Amino acid sequence: MNHYLAQFLTVAGLHLLAVISPGPDFILITRNSLLYSRKIGILSAFGLALGIIVHVTYSLIGLAYLISKSIILFNAIKFCGALYLIYIGFKSITAKTETVQRDPTLADQTNLNTISAIRMGFLTNALNPKATLFFLSLFTLVISSSTPLSWKLAYGIEMSIATFLWFSFVAFVFSHDRLKLWISRIQKYIQKGLGVLLTVIGLKILLTK
Repeated sequence: MNHYLAQFLTVAGLHLLAVISPGPDFILITRNSLLYSRKIGILSAFGLALGIIVHVTYSLIGLAYLISKSIILFNAIKFCGALYLIYIGFKSITAKTETVQRDPTLADQTNLNTISAIRMGFLTNALNPKATLFFLSLFTLVISSSTPLSWKLAYGIEMSIATFLWFSFVAFVFSHDRLKLWISRIQKYIQKGLGVLLTVIGLKILLTK
């Protein structure tokens, strides 16, 4: 029991470090929270949490091992993830900038509905090859094959909840009315800058061997 509890804390700590590290997930939530609304940011965070479940699921059923042995399969995931980030980045760069509302009591103007926001978060995380490598390492180097399924499920649930809570906090911060009003004059530059970052990350993933 103590062994699995220690393993649980190790997994939680490693995952927390990975989650708070800047990457496409962070940029996506920042972008959606600034450009749309707190609701859209939180829904996107929920999509990221669902993506974590995908990584945990294929790790539990042994697909992580197959991915690690198949260059073709891993590259397919890598290319899909990279192209999706480039697609989001390009849309952000070329999209017409929406003016931040100066009356916080007014409803948010968004171009994303609930399903679109969740899907964007889900695909960004589920197709992230770095996340694939992280979970592959986690389930081969840290989590023992003898670990009971119930504990492995607990690890997965904790990582999914932690992902949602952290990025919901990020969404809360970057969707604050005062912050959005403060950046209103440079909003178009932030929108395009975040788009460029997503595009660069996508290109870097695409070109990395």
